[in-house]
Amino acid sequence: MRVEELERELVPLVPYFLPIVVLSVAAEWYLLRHDPDRHYDAQDLRSSIGIGLGNALLNVLLKSGIFGFGLFFCGLAPWQVPPTWWAWVLAYVVVDFCNYLAHYVAHRQRVWWATHVTHHSSEHLNFSTSFRNSWTQHFKIIFFIPAWLTGIHPVILFTCYEINLLYQFWIHTESIGRLPRWFELVFVTPSHHRVHHGRNPKYVDKNFGTTLILWDRLFGTFQQEDEKPIYGITKPLKAPQSLLYLNFHEWADLWHDLRAARSWRACWQTLFGPP
Repeated sequence: MRVEELERELVPLVPYFLPIVVLSVAAEWYLLRHDPDRHYDAQDLRSSIGIGLGNALLNVLLKSGIFGFGLFFCGLAPWQVPPTWWAWVLAYVVVDFCNYLAHYVAHRQRVWWATHVTHHSSEHLNFSTSFRNSWTQHFKIIFFIPAWLTGIHPVILFTCYEINLLYQFWIHTESIGRLPRWFELVFVTPSHHRVHHGRNPKYVDKNFGTTLILWDRLFGTFQQEDEKPIYGITKPLKAPQSLLYLNFHEWADLWHDLRAARSWRACWQTLFGPP
């Protein structure tokens, strides 16, 4: 399959759900406007929207390159999976696991944390926080190579990725409490994701799942919400109103520390050691 064919056959889902996303943010803002603890902060909202718009522009500019990168590895698959209903289920599980892996590594290695720290830069958690995806997050595309090597049709894989992305919108909120036990045993919920965004010592580096919480339960990274989360990162932000700072401050700090490193081993540790 060529990039042009993929662009023609793939139905972009995000634009169709954009009105729901915008209305959800507006409704949550309105309903919480008098809540002293959960109301939207104007500067925080502007930053989230600005980062989201920048990301949307980058997605448009990089779309063909991302498709081409994925199709290259799809072409290396030693077999082809027929496009049946179970191929969709398999594709979603594989994509979700790749997301879990990318998310886990982004919290454990500093160079990947630089591509993700923007998402954790807010000291609030609401629907608009889901817009805060770093302008350098596309480097994490390499974590999806295993999905493209499965032999599943690329249209199915990219569609499942979009569904996964859309799922993550509704889990960024304090407005939804605990859900039925059976649901929370299998799927990521707002309660689980509040833990992930918390900087409480017991919450740090927990609940990396994006749709299925099963990965966290399986690999020992699960944490139940049992105390009020404190949001944000552990290092104070010097310019939380600057979109450039929010996206690149960790890269600048990383470059500074690399220049100060006195050996290749120190460089390696700076890049791939913990943030």
